[in-house]
Amino acid sequence: MKLIDAPSPNFDDRNMPVDMVILHYTGMKTGAEALERLQDPAARVSAHYLVEENGDVYKLVDEDKRAWHAGVSSWRGEADINARSIGVEIVNPGHQFGYRDFPDVQIASVIALVKEIRTRHKIDPARVIGHSDVAPRRKEDPGEKFPWKKLSDEGLALAPFEGDARAGEAVTYEAALEALQAIGYDAGPGDYAAGLIAFQRRFCPQSLGQGFDAATRAALIAVKGKL
Repeated sequence: MKLIDAPSPNFDDRNMPVDMVILHYTGMKTGAEALERLQDPAARVSAHYLVEENGDVYKLVDEDKRAWHAGVSSWRGEADINARSIGVEIVNPGHQFGYRDFPDVQIASVIALVKEIRTRHKIDPARVIGHSDVAPRRKEDPGEKFPWKKLSDEGLALAPFEGDARAGEAVTYEAALEALQAIGYDAGPGDYAAGLIAFQRRFCPQSLGQGFDAATRAALIAVKGKL
């Protein structure tokens, strides 16, 4: 993993310990364009790191500072996600500009980076999550193509659901919704659609947009059981 200093002025002071890592995609046409924006004081956005498709890692903000990457967000009822997280931008054009698979060399650097971050901060694998998880009504990144299993194989994140979808047939709507909320998503009765889609992107992309189908219900109970 090649680390390159690329300071951004867009940060302020933290007021709590780091206990989360938030993974993003850049959602811009090129990595250079994304890096320029993350360093632009007028943009008022940043992250701690940016990982290029060739595996290069740019360090923009020191980990002891609060980078501006998550925006309006929450997880398990906790707000101000920026204050408690490390933000990692992963170069990918995203859904707007031609969403594509993440290169192996890029993911290898993401894995190495998250491992390093966890040597400095106490971060449970269940709290290495995506931008869409903490801001489901606004964001889709890092999206359904992100290979979470590669991170889970390294003990860095929870694994996607690979169990038997038939296990969800006996799970009630009420139990499924309660599990969605317990996992951490902002998803109240009658206002759960965005949170459910974010869960599907993260844990069962094969069910993306299918509502509380059997596979999604099985996945919800399985993930809740890992917390």
